[in-house]
Amino acid sequence: MSRTLQTVHRPRYTGQTRLISTTAPLQKSALPLPDDDDLPANATTSTPFLLADIGEGISEVELLQWHVAPGEAVSQFDRVCEVQSDKASVEITSRYDGVVESLCGEVGEMMYVGKPLLYIATEGGVGGGTDIGGGGEGEPQAEAGQPATLHNVDDEEDRLSVPSAGSNYASHVQSADEKSDSNDSASEGKAKVLTSPAVRKLGKENGIDLSTVQGTGPQGRVLKADVLKIINANSSATDDPPTSAAASLASAPSVATPSRLEEDEVIPVRGYHRLMVKSMTASLQVPHMVYADEINVDALTSVRDSLRPVAKDLGVTKLTYLPFFVKAASLAMNEYPALNATIDVDEMTLTHHQAHNIGVAVDTARGLAVPVVRNCQERSVLEIAAEMGRLFALAAEGNLSEGDIGRPTFTLSNIGAIGGTYMSPVVLPPQVAIGAMGKIQRLPRFVSDDSDEVVAARIMPISWGGDHRAIDGATMARFGNLWKSYVENPSSMMFAMR
Repeated sequence: MSRTLQTVHRPRYTGQTRLISTTAPLQKSALPLPDDDDLPANATTSTPFLLADIGEGISEVELLQWHVAPGEAVSQFDRVCEVQSDKASVEITSRYDGVVESLCGEVGEMMYVGKPLLYIATEGGVGGGTDIGGGGEGEPQAEAGQPATLHNVDDEEDRLSVPSAGSNYASHVQSADEKSDSNDSASEGKAKVLTSPAVRKLGKENGIDLSTVQGTGPQGRVLKADVLKIINANSSATDDPPTSAAASLASAPSVATPSRLEEDEVIPVRGYHRLMVKSMTASLQVPHMVYADEINVDALTSVRDSLRPVAKDLGVTKLTYLPFFVKAASLAMNEYPALNATIDVDEMTLTHHQAHNIGVAVDTARGLAVPVVRNCQERSVLEIAAEMGRLFALAAEGNLSEGDIGRPTFTLSNIGAIGGTYMSPVVLPPQVAIGAMGKIQRLPRFVSDDSDEVVAARIMPISWGGDHRAIDGATMARFGNLWKSYVENPSSMMFAMR
């Protein structure tokens, strides 16, 4: 025997949030909400699902994708959506049992802490014993003089999760029970296309359904190049057959031509790029100094090549120069702790950190990311290499967590993997030092100052940037010389290790 649900509508959330002290007595809500005891047992209530505080002072996030659609049933801890802050992507799960009424944003839009993400129809009041302005079922009302609890942000750590390494968006968007309704699946599939607003606009203008496009970006992200490829294919299919001259040109090897904008394109600053904007703006307050040198990496190349088979057997598939550079920096910091420091200008203090938490800048499809290898002073070169492999895999997927990128004490940039020689690296406050390795080149060098013999050598430029308020030139030079001695004679690092 079926029953009919009666719907009682509460006033919609207006966006004006009244702060409630966690130590003040509970006050009666100003909203004219019906008492839960007066509601029929089978009544439903429209409940705003607010974006809770993610931490680290974050006030806004980019909406990456929805895991639900209007009309779908959700339970507590079901995945609702995935968002991207300045530092990491985070999955948000439901805190209510009910049915999704409406979504408050589209993929690519910015969502704000304290504002609704969506509205959920809950039966018999707010589900899960939580309410806004009052206690839910099973939750005793606070008496006068007792501390009030703001229930809509409780246990948030249980509802926020970061996708693990090796995961992809395709696996995240699948629901636990593999919802079988075909119409819901179709609408869900369209909502879950991972791309940028600009690419969505391009697809819409050209009548392309992005859910049918095979994305070539990380985790199947649909890139602008993917859409342009379809547009070009469609236009060439409608062209007249080529003449003999055109046919001969078509048979020639294709040459990549840069795509040109037909009009101005406004690109929202999102994700890692937003963090870079903030960091670089803060760096304008730093009086920079730069110290540069060149490093002969012939010996390091031999050591690395000889250790690669051993590293592969131990699970490190690709042993690069970078773990050696990181370990050499950590060993040099033992002698010169002033470079492993942070500065607080307001308090006029310098903190020399015991832990060597070294950030390593990496280029990703989402922008520049700086994952942190923690406690390098306690790790071997192999352990550093394994941790870097884990972090770089997460960075490529856009799945770095707050713990993976927060609170570095020193930074290295391997910009030479792309190109360039000497740099002017920019310190990331409150850190006081950064190093940038240039491209390794085979160059002629004299064997010694006393010999005219010239040999070929692998030479790598290194540029150190420092905050001149915390580091003087002599300290930077001595640190650089010690780091250079470890890199040019890698066996000497064994004597410095504990």
